[in-house]
Amino acid sequence: MTAPLLSVESISKHFGGFAALSEVSVTVAPGERLGIIGPNGSGKTTLINCICGFLRSDGGSIRFDNKNISRFAPHQRTRLGIARSFQIPRPFSSMSVAENIAVPLEYVVHRRSLHKADVNGEARELLAQMGLAGKADTNAGALTQVHLRKLELARALATRPRLLILDEVMAGLAAAEVDEMLDIVLSVSQRGVAIIMIEHIMRAIMRFSERVVCLDAGRIVAEAPPLAIIQDPMVRRIYLGA
Repeated sequence: MTAPLLSVESISKHFGGFAALSEVSVTVAPGERLGIIGPNGSGKTTLINCICGFLRSDGGSIRFDNKNISRFAPHQRTRLGIARSFQIPRPFSSMSVAENIAVPLEYVVHRRSLHKADVNGEARELLAQMGLAGKADTNAGALTQVHLRKLELARALATRPRLLILDEVMAGLAAAEVDEMLDIVLSVSQRGVAIIMIEHIMRAIMRFSERVVCLDAGRIVAEAPPLAIIQDPMVRRIYLGA
């Protein structure tokens, strides 16, 4: 069997007396597409914040490519190959769209290069993949919601991740825009990038996921392929409704 790319082992996270995560364990194989669902407050974002290093877990361990990264800072994890998007895109609003992509390219990809890289060319190529070629010179603060979501995804991809974590990347989008984003995300997966996607839009989860984990009150209550997860009695009771 192939060793997991990511292995989260029995991690917990408390905020005062509140247990946001309790003994959560999950693995992600190289190239796998994992969906995470659950009601608001179930611990989904806390889990990915612990994986990315924005929060430090109170117990357990996180291993990436068989290396214990539990104490690594966020930028160290990014340079190892973990990238994420955020629920609320916050681009550098005073910079152009292409300049927003140049920042992670220079900081992560080319930071130790002895040769001058065509960062602008790389940024524009990535934007073309997102359908944003015509917006490269536009001020990022002037983008529409769907274009902001694409820029957020492009900034994460600019770090050349092996594991991409998407936190409600389709929130607030119209149905056609959701389909467009799904096509982009699935094309990223076809390049061999493992992806964790948190999403409340169930048709997106069903189309995207090879496996789905459901969280509730900081614990994993179900884990199964998409068609099985929506039939799980616990998932239907706490999340989908009877």
